[in-house]
Amino acid sequence: MIDLLASRGYFLVAFLLMGVGTYMLIGSPNLIKKVIGMNVFQTGIFLFFITSAFVEGASPPLLSAPAPYVSPLPHVLILTAIVVGVSLTAVALGLIVRIYDEYGSLREGEIREVAADE
Repeated sequence: MIDLLASRGYFLVAFLLMGVGTYMLIGSPNLIKKVIGMNVFQTGIFLFFITSAFVEGASPPLLSAPAPYVSPLPHVLILTAIVVGVSLTAVALGLIVRIYDEYGSLREGEIREVAADE
């Protein structure tokens, strides 16, 4: 088991990124830090899927290349996910700017207090 984890260090890095991103999402009251945590978590997911698609000794899926082949589907899905992630980040940051204009703070507790007083 230890040999498998040592030879697959990128899986450890992916899970470490997902853990750090989750901690930032849950532990930080600052909205900007939550968006950064979401992006770190997404990066961990992207790394996990790309490294899971790796096949030792495989070639690109061309008709003239010898078998085994590497499936291009995970790479295409991750490219799409990167575009969606960037769009989600842009929308989240836009909403955060509006929240700051309305409540004057980026901390969840202070926003809840101001919203409760209104």
